Amino acid sequence: MHLRYLLRLVFFLCLPMIGWAQDVSNQTARKKKIEEEIQFIDRELENNRNQQSRQLNSLNLTQKKIESRKALIQEIENEIKAFNQQIKDCNQDIQRLQNKLDTLQHYYEDMILKAYKHRDTRIWFMYLFSSQDLSQGYRRWAYLKSLNNTIRQEAEEIRNTEARIQKEKTKLADLKGKSEQSKRTQESEQAKLKQEEKSAQATLKSLQKKEKSYKKQLNTKKKEVEQLNKEIERILAEAVKTQKSEEKKGIQIDHALSGQFGKNKGKLPWPVNQGVVVEKFGQHNHPVFKHIKLPFNNGINVSTQKDADVYVIFDGVVKQVLVMPGYNQCVLVQHGEYFTFYCKLKRVSVKSGDKVSLGTPLGQVDEGEDGSILHFQLWKGTDKQNPEHWLQKK
Repeated sequence: MHLRYLLRLVFFLCLPMIGWAQDVSNQTARKKKIEEEIQFIDRELENNRNQQSRQLNSLNLTQKKIESRKALIQEIENEIKAFNQQIKDCNQDIQRLQNKLDTLQHYYEDMILKAYKHRDTRIWFMYLFSSQDLSQGYRRWAYLKSLNNTIRQEAEEIRNTEARIQKEKTKLADLKGKSEQSKRTQESEQAKLKQEEKSAQATLKSLQKKEKSYKKQLNTKKKEVEQLNKEIERILAEAVKTQKSEEKKGIQIDHALSGQFGKNKGKLPWPVNQGVVVEKFGQHNHPVFKHIKLPFNNGINVSTQKDADVYVIFDGVVKQVLVMPGYNQCVLVQHGEYFTFYCKLKRVSVKSGDKVSLGTPLGQVDEGEDGSILHFQLWKGTDKQNPEHWLQKK
């Protein structure tokens, strides 16, 4: 079989390896994001360390860190699998090339033997002159010339194949090294995970001793959440009512803006540059007292840096700025039929009626007893949405 054909075959067989290489690249990017999230949580935990009032936030952060650490370990596991698959493919390619090289060398030896038999020029002439006719003589001459050229070509192809085998062996050694490094990293991350789980259990036991105090705080929080939810629902109901009234008068809602907002589901930027979700959307049990249900969360709570800037996530108009107990200042932004709500701000840099574009600063996050927490909600008319389904995946 001709070497050029074989090399083309090897190329196509190597295509799956290209896919695996891209997988490793994607896993590396995901790993980096998770590692950055863990580093951020570490900084926030350090800020909370000497403040007893932030034990609950520390527990939430530690649990989020455990979740991120498990995700990181899984990514490393996927990376190891990808490396192992590449190692397997590389070994197969080396074996294929070696088989081809053995075939080529055997073929080359055969040609050398034939060339040796015709090494004497006189024999060449005798071989040509013994032809029965001119046509046979020409064919014999072409054969001898082709043999000479083929010998040179096959020798070059053998050298190229040997170089390719050496390159694959170098690549194989590199892959094995990376795989071993990933395994060591995985073992290190698993050890850190055990320590974090132990730390979470210690914080949990400490907090469980303060059940009476936390129940009192929880009752206060319930009232604040209920008040906030009622106020937001009232504002949104009024806004939708106004929209319908305006449509009857021929004043149309900005459907183009609504459509653009809707098309960006899962792609919208986060309202803060850095942060982690410590309270998710929906109904959840208390992180310490599992028998107690927390108030329904109409949005998400994002733990972020001290004095972090808050940005609007899409073009729109500031509908209202209000102050709510437990939530400090809040900004409601309308995006056609969609609304976003940003709470727990200490400084607000916009006012009602202001037109804002994606990335416009709205204010800064306030620092409360639980740290710097942004409460964020997203609505379609009067239907509450899970913000994490709309924001970019971290």
